[in-house]
Amino acid sequence: MTHILAIDQGTTSSRAILFDAGMKPVTSAQEEFPQHYPDSGWVEHDAGDLWSTTAATCRAAIEKAGITGADVAAIGITNQRETTVVWDRHTGRAIHRAIVWQDRRTADTCARLRDAGHEEMVKARTGLLLDPYFSGTKLAWILDNVEGARERGRAGDLLFGTVDSFLIWKLTGGRVHATDATNAARTLLYDIRKGRWSRTICDLLDIPMEMLPEVRDSADDYGTTRADLFGCEIPILGVAGDQQAATVGQACFQPGMLKSTYGTGCFALLNTGETPVVSQNRLLTTIAYQLDGQPTYALEGSIFVAGAVVQWLRDGLGLIREARETQPLAEKADPHQEVVLVPAFTGLGAPYWRPDCRGAIFGLTRGTGPAEMARAALESVGFQTRDLLEAMRADWAAQTTGDGAAEVATLRDIEVATLRDIEVATLRVDGGMSASDWTMQFLADILDAPVDRPEVLETTALGAAWLAGMRAGLYPGQEEFAKGWALERRFEPRMDAGARARKRDAWARAIKATMSF
Repeated sequence: MTHILAIDQGTTSSRAILFDAGMKPVTSAQEEFPQHYPDSGWVEHDAGDLWSTTAATCRAAIEKAGITGADVAAIGITNQRETTVVWDRHTGRAIHRAIVWQDRRTADTCARLRDAGHEEMVKARTGLLLDPYFSGTKLAWILDNVEGARERGRAGDLLFGTVDSFLIWKLTGGRVHATDATNAARTLLYDIRKGRWSRTICDLLDIPMEMLPEVRDSADDYGTTRADLFGCEIPILGVAGDQQAATVGQACFQPGMLKSTYGTGCFALLNTGETPVVSQNRLLTTIAYQLDGQPTYALEGSIFVAGAVVQWLRDGLGLIREARETQPLAEKADPHQEVVLVPAFTGLGAPYWRPDCRGAIFGLTRGTGPAEMARAALESVGFQTRDLLEAMRADWAAQTTGDGAAEVATLRDIEVATLRDIEVATLRVDGGMSASDWTMQFLADILDAPVDRPEVLETTALGAAWLAGMRAGLYPGQEEFAKGWALERRFEPRMDAGARARKRDAWARAIKATMSF
């Protein structure tokens, strides 16, 4: 058994990647599936599509490699987080479309819970804010809106899970209902300090605890696949949410190490070690990974729209036919036009958490065209990352100096010059957008800090593969794995300080105007 199969079930497609014994990707297969938008701010997936595309891509990757299931030592799963599935334990069929992490339908529910004074309790237990982003209120919505669902849940006939749990259930033929600590930590229902589901929060949302999966380590035994799927049973030995898997894949094992993944959204995680750091800047305290029963914590900032802004240029405006056209367009943009795009299509994420906001464009002139729009779209990713890192740096500085009472809205309130002033000195990047040299150079410029792109951009799948392969005994431990991390290119800041300040100020004014609209 010389290969590890990594399942990467994402927001717009499912992928399967085979890694060899040297942790190098050998073959891959990918299938997109439909997105459903039944109402403004609502996003859904057909759970059957998630399963069928996952199974098909796994078979395709194995077939393309010219091997059989018997050559696969283990499967690792990484998945879009927070997306909520409720299914019948007897039939395996979802009782409602999966409600996607981007979905904002429970914003009013979250507002009512905040107004009732519950947010501090929820934050203390889960590390999360009361926001429709997370699974808990999505699950409550399904139970409220599918007739008889709550009663069936209490009777043990319905199961809840994030996408990993649903896939594990399907892969094992209904023998295993489990999730890992990183996915559990994104549900709004899991006490990340006590390492168990919170009865208090489940009671608050009227969620039957009988529906919840067992929580296991990120490298653990999740059962074996049905023999008929791949010709034999294959053990499932690694599970992590996509951003946590990318953190592992980037070998961010030491406190202070930072990575940012650019997919549909953008997610930055800062390893804080065995200590769950409480953010003063509306970041999330979460679990980076859990091994041997010991959670490693992280601060996370979530941007809802990163790569999705390029999809909008293509599908919404028709300015491009393929994503790769964006960079050449941006390079041709008029440097004298300061067009700023705030892509709050489904609200603003961290550090603002304003689900009511919507997108806005500032600085349009008669000369504004596709090139300027493309540049503004790509720059928006850098600006949003800067906001996240400002907040992270403030929280990390407070943690390392013992000043837990720091109260700052953004890093602009602290008298320090650049990101180099604390331990978070270099950002490791991955994900589809990280392949764009122009975007990564702008990121380094606007951060005024180096940006490191690894040789292996498939860090999310690599993280899932390593968890499974390490558990299977095929891959090395943390220290040796970290030594294998290799730099492909470092982007050093080269923007003039005056230009950087002008651009940051324009973004700050655009954010303020967007939130006040």
